[in-house]
Amino acid sequence: MSLADDDALASAESGAWRRLGRAFFSTDSYGLVLLLVVVTYVVSVSATEARAASIVLVVQLATVWLTLRTSRARPVVRRIADVVLCLAAVVAVGSFFVHQRGAQLGGIFAVCCLLYLLAPFSIVRHLILRRAIDVESLLGAVAAYLLIGMFFAFAYQAAGELGSVPFFGAAGHGSLSEDLFFSFVTMTTVGYGNLVPAANPGQTMAVVEAVVGQLFLVVAVGKVISGFRPRSNGNGSGP
Repeated sequence: MSLADDDALASAESGAWRRLGRAFFSTDSYGLVLLLVVVTYVVSVSATEARAASIVLVVQLATVWLTLRTSRARPVVRRIADVVLCLAAVVAVGSFFVHQRGAQLGGIFAVCCLLYLLAPFSIVRHLILRRAIDVESLLGAVAAYLLIGMFFAFAYQAAGELGSVPFFGAAGHGSLSEDLFFSFVTMTTVGYGNLVPAANPGQTMAVVEAVVGQLFLVVAVGKVISGFRPRSNGNGSGP
């Protein structure tokens, strides 16, 4: 390999790293969405006070709003999401001042489920319409995968709060931290077995998550990685 080839390769690698760095600070990139998903997870497992659900919901509002904006969701979807986000904001404010377990808390996590159900579909649609598979496509696929895991975690929490029996049986209803742990362990089919849904719908939801998680990882994320072609310029926008 000639010196010119070495310089070209080094320049291409340097450019790829610069574009990746910019992706995590741009409001039009899935990098920032991915960071917000991680922040949501950290807040969810760290906030243990009674008002933690409202704090988590506020972070989710920002995450879902940015996801729909970045993925260029259809106008009708954006309008519906805006209504849901406004209602969720009201719920978050109300639950911060008046907290109680049961139906009210279950309703909060049901709203969380709805928010996290919209986001992955919007990302997948946008990635399908993109002409190139680049860094942005890779970040979007990873963000969608993590959002699916978050969706099921909040679904488990809602089922536990609204159900008549503890979600994990003898282990109790399960905290949000435990539900997130169980969700990602189930989605990756690790299966430690320390937390197990005691009855339906939890058992059926766990099966669905395992199947969906593996299919998405193999089909969507695998296709993106196999077809990954970094752009030679800084313009990563799609249609």
